[in-house]
Amino acid sequence: MKQLFLLFSHQLTPQQVADAKATLEVERFVYLPQKLQELWSQVPAELEELGRYLEPLQTYLSQNLKENDMILIQGDFGATCTMVTYLKAKGYQSYYATTSRKTVEKVVEGKVVKTSVFEHVRFRKY
Repeated sequence: MKQLFLLFSHQLTPQQVADAKATLEVERFVYLPQKLQELWSQVPAELEELGRYLEPLQTYLSQNLKENDMILIQGDFGATCTMVTYLKAKGYQSYYATTSRKTVEKVVEGKVVKTSVFEHVRFRKY
């Protein structure tokens, strides 16, 4: 059973779920345990380096990933780079979601309000 582990700060959209099933042949989505999710979603900007900070995530993944599992990684740039490098060295495929941005302008009470809408396009391998 192909699993997609999610190092991701949001819930997947229905479009992302459908795309992962269709193109990556994912059968199961694995969200992080709450404590690890908080660690991933709130990387302290004050840290000079992230190696020790990310060790709990690396341990969790090392203990839970199986052959053919994949990881969706998006978040803090340095943490993402560190985890992609770590997982590639272990032989795992890492992906990120690509989007298209559509800007909508509306006049609200005499002011122009710009809203960006992001739509999932595809998953891309790191």
